[in-house]
Amino acid sequence: MAGAEEKGFDDDGYTKDGTVSISGKAVLRSKTGGWKACSFIVVYEVFERMCYWGISSNLVLYMTTVLHQGTVQSSNNVTNWVGTVFLTPILGAYVADAFLGRFWTFILASAIYFSGMALLTLAVSVPALKPPPCADANGPHCPKPSTLQLGVFFGALYILAIGNGGTKPNIPTIAADQFDVHDPKEKSQKLSFFNWWLFSVFLGTFFANTIVVYIQDNVGWAVGYGLPTVGLAVSLIIFLSGTPFYRHKKALGSPITKMARVIVAAFKKWNVPIPSDPNEFYELDSDVYIKKGQYKIKSTPSLRFLNKACVETGDTSPWMLCPVSQVEETKQMLRLVPILISTFIPSILFAQINTLFVKQGVTLDRKVGNFNFPPASVVGMVTLSMLLCIVIYDRAFVPAIQKWTKNPRGITLLQRLGIGLTLNILVVVVAGFTEMHRLAVAKDHGLVESGGQVPLTIFVLLPQLFLLGLADAFVEVAKTEFFYDQAPESMKSLGSSCFPTSLGVGNFLCSFVLSTVSRVTERGGRKGWILNNLNDSRLDYYYWFIALLNVVNLGFFFVVAKYYEYKAEISDFSDMMVELKQNGTEGNGDTDDHEASRKY
Repeated sequence: MAGAEEKGFDDDGYTKDGTVSISGKAVLRSKTGGWKACSFIVVYEVFERMCYWGISSNLVLYMTTVLHQGTVQSSNNVTNWVGTVFLTPILGAYVADAFLGRFWTFILASAIYFSGMALLTLAVSVPALKPPPCADANGPHCPKPSTLQLGVFFGALYILAIGNGGTKPNIPTIAADQFDVHDPKEKSQKLSFFNWWLFSVFLGTFFANTIVVYIQDNVGWAVGYGLPTVGLAVSLIIFLSGTPFYRHKKALGSPITKMARVIVAAFKKWNVPIPSDPNEFYELDSDVYIKKGQYKIKSTPSLRFLNKACVETGDTSPWMLCPVSQVEETKQMLRLVPILISTFIPSILFAQINTLFVKQGVTLDRKVGNFNFPPASVVGMVTLSMLLCIVIYDRAFVPAIQKWTKNPRGITLLQRLGIGLTLNILVVVVAGFTEMHRLAVAKDHGLVESGGQVPLTIFVLLPQLFLLGLADAFVEVAKTEFFYDQAPESMKSLGSSCFPTSLGVGNFLCSFVLSTVSRVTERGGRKGWILNNLNDSRLDYYYWFIALLNVVNLGFFFVVAKYYEYKAEISDFSDMMVELKQNGTEGNGDTDDHEASRKY
């Protein structure tokens, strides 16, 4: 470790963050972790994202053209499934933190994920598992799928969702664990890690939205689903081959139980006065934390009521007395909740990409020369924009603004999130005006009743797609890093699960809002805003309604962000060891931990 000897602490070359090998032994920084280990994980993530997005991007078209479902029903089926995909990570994070650890939870979940993909490929390939083809897919005379056909198809989708629940929160956490924040070089690398991690995620997404979607539209669903399934199997083999290089963190017990104990203990002692001197609170010895690669956390005045949990009253039950660090970890997780809530409404917009944006693309002219542009590839435009913006952000924006802000990240995570949420509003407004133009062209050419293809290039959607990619480069990266970074060390998987939870709740909200708007606007015999015939719909009104929701949400975000307190963490492990030695108290727990507040 750079400078370790100058500080009086001998660096033995081993990691200092509590990471171990798969067999539980201490690991050397020079032979494990870092970008070398991450390369195997990144390759897996590229293939896995290609697999997931290869399904979700075109799923609404499969449901309408093959399963003969209407616009609202198919859109809601997609968003309900995607919502489940992004909510199951809460369970996966719990299992990882409490029982199996991140690596073994990921391996078990991957087996479930692969079985779901294999069954799904079977469902779209075997003729008996699909209803007969129909010229007018949404016509009243088209045969509906049988219970068996729906059962196999949706069963496969939800098996896949369960498997995703164990992989989604743990794979980025496993990757982030490969960097020891107690080593200056690796800590610096970790600051840009999430930018490049999301770059790999959206690289896989881009291939899915272009190549895989094209195969599905022009070759067939069987090949279009079969190739991602094979790709997933290959990526798992690659991931496993990197096992000797991985660093692992042991499961430290259920984070939910830890938090519940603090809350219960505080309420049980609601009438117990809180000492003015924090040194009177109950806390474990420093060596207990050091042996686990953790550190003590000083008591803070925020959420002061919870400090009652660490006031000694004679009862030492874990449901009556909790150490200060456990109380502070609970506070750190609870402080994330308002920020998490502020991301729900913006995630509704993210859900539109695979549903209404794709349906819009179907109504437009998709020919480029002799090439027929797949409508689901509109998502690829979002991804391409995001890839470019992430590179520019990391390589140009951050170095330039660092000189002014003196912040290693350029701007704070919440500032980055706030910029993205503001851009989201612009996206929906532009989408509304674009839809107004599309409807006007449809009316001018007499295509309202027939629902025919509008003589307008699909590239008219590019402004809203580019802006959405730009917004996501701020929002999605900021969310991923913020929830991981601000979660306590023992609850990283749970913290990381907040990111998919945000998208999951957003998708369910999208289903609710879409159904409600459709139902309310059809009352009294009115035509309604959202019909199977988009040329006779008013999607522009719907987009502006979503914009209004995002404006209200942005005001809420500004309030919660203003009062958010970034967690304090240890600045360097060697600093703490030096302090312990200087005080002559190493291992006896009589010294305070060395912490540094930070604002990034």
